[in-house]
Amino acid sequence: MTQADELITAVYADEEGNILDAAGLRGMGRLGNENVPLRPEDLIPLPESADLMLLPQHQAVGQTAEGEVLPMTGLAVAAILPAGYTRLYLPAYVREEGAQRLPLYGYTAVVVYRDELCCAAIYTDENDKWDPVHYNTPELKKLVKRTKKELPGNRIVEQVAGCSLKWHCCTAQNLFYRRWEAGIPASPVCNANCFGCISLQPAECCPSPQQRITFRPTPEEIAEVGVYHLSVAPDGIVSFGQGCEGEPSLAAANIAAGIRLIREKTKRGQINMNSNAGYTQGIREIVDAGLDSLRVSIISARAESYNAYYRASYHLEDVKASIRYALERGVYVSLNLLYFPGFNDRPEELAAWQKFFRELPVQMIQVRNLNIDPDAFLAIMPPQQERPLGTKPFLRALHQEFPQLVIGSFSHYIESKTERD
Repeated sequence: MTQADELITAVYADEEGNILDAAGLRGMGRLGNENVPLRPEDLIPLPESADLMLLPQHQAVGQTAEGEVLPMTGLAVAAILPAGYTRLYLPAYVREEGAQRLPLYGYTAVVVYRDELCCAAIYTDENDKWDPVHYNTPELKKLVKRTKKELPGNRIVEQVAGCSLKWHCCTAQNLFYRRWEAGIPASPVCNANCFGCISLQPAECCPSPQQRITFRPTPEEIAEVGVYHLSVAPDGIVSFGQGCEGEPSLAAANIAAGIRLIREKTKRGQINMNSNAGYTQGIREIVDAGLDSLRVSIISARAESYNAYYRASYHLEDVKASIRYALERGVYVSLNLLYFPGFNDRPEELAAWQKFFRELPVQMIQVRNLNIDPDAFLAIMPPQQERPLGTKPFLRALHQEFPQLVIGSFSHYIESKTERD
């Protein structure tokens, strides 16, 4: 063990919630269900906008100089990273018997290195537009009132106003700030039953961090909000498929009609949809109406893994058919890759992704930390066939074979098809 390695020190939380370093114990992280020692190259200083969270009923662990893994009396500590950062390791812990399921957050390993708190992560994408400093500002309530006055009675505005002020959704807030990417929720139903759904969870599970819409916006409501935003917003994007709704392609008729109404009024800006892409007929209708970009939520290119998480009424082949249709018609396609260290980076998962991208040359992967209880997630997924590679080797392998593939974290503004034409 080198001197630099010895400076990586485990941390824990005491009964009062104070975060302390465990002198003499090396900091560890978790890859899948295995606690492993961390290295200096795994670490970055804790970002200013990161939050620290305690893991109830999960004991912190560290490694002695002799290599023994020791549980501590204190709780494990996790970092919740801002967008743009991809975690490399989960927090190391020992789960107590009968522990309650953890809430839906993306837990990241935290240690002390060179006398400062560090986390096991990499910076995947730089985009100042999503810096927390731009959101939840003192004037937000006044801006919400202004938009409600200018678009009276529009139920979409009422919905995203609640998302902005209660749930602090950044995409919702952008409508009122009149900038960048703004959400237009459109579907109260879904064709999947995702294990980690953020807008709808069974009562016995962890609480959802957002509240799903209960109505179906009309094409006119959709167009009113779309024109309002795209006509004035710099780098304006309107997006269907928000955290507060189900699957937008199930509202294809209203969305397609709304897109056509928007384009009758303005050619500016980008029309995007976030989707599981399982309902191919709906995707086709929306693409044909003038969709500019499609971001597909996906966790695996292997049917067995995909089905275990999405528990859907469609199949992975339907998702591929939707992506193929969109690509053939000039839609910019990115994947919202739900990422979990120790799962996506398994060799069998990587091999499936390599086959996927050879068949479907999407333009971008947005790597997103999966918000989930680690043990609950692994319990429903297929057992690993080989030891995981690690996040950096996984991403490196994709970049080497597909150098044109943009690997980031955010939706990037692109010119609309109407502007390009």
